[in-house]
Amino acid sequence: MKKILLSGFEPFGNLDTNPTTAIISRAEDWDIEGINLETMILPVVYNECASRLIEKIELFKPDIVLSLGVAVGRSAITPERIGINIQDTAGEGKTGDNRGDQPRDRFINDGGPDGLFSTLPVRGIAELLVSEGIPAQISNTAGTYICNNTLYSVLDYINRENLDTKAGFIHVPASPDMVRKQPQMPSMAIDIQEKAIKHILEFLSKND
Repeated sequence: MKKILLSGFEPFGNLDTNPTTAIISRAEDWDIEGINLETMILPVVYNECASRLIEKIELFKPDIVLSLGVAVGRSAITPERIGINIQDTAGEGKTGDNRGDQPRDRFINDGGPDGLFSTLPVRGIAELLVSEGIPAQISNTAGTYICNNTLYSVLDYINRENLDTKAGFIHVPASPDMVRKQPQMPSMAIDIQEKAIKHILEFLSKND
């Protein structure tokens, strides 16, 4: 049985909702054969988001860590290929994190690798979802905000501790309620997002 740790985020900035919060809430009731699933919601705070997740990794000792975040403006489920060693709110999260921290050109780990690749099968994940009729594509940038911070920090921790744990990050689109005042913005129903994440977990449980 695979032990999988699934994380989402609290709402951030001027948003009062986050689809990953809803997915995590639903995931608490999932019973997927072959998976021992642990879930958690992370704060949208630089460094604390990763430290909370790493604490849970140390306690739960998962085989796989899958983190979820929302990417407003994207129209597909996007597994991230790489995390980069930077914290910068210049292009996104302009108001900073939920405690007002607004870093510019700040390293996540001084002296750490410039970038770290996801150890999840991102190509297989994207192709699986497309085959199920769910829009998906690989993303080559997780940004420089909290989502990237989480992805890079977890991969860096796994590398430094020489763990066999696999880890990666998936961005989901905004939910319809998030863009109700901006109907031109893409969105995806929570039911479809939930279906996608369940498919991904089933896929990961059967593929190393």
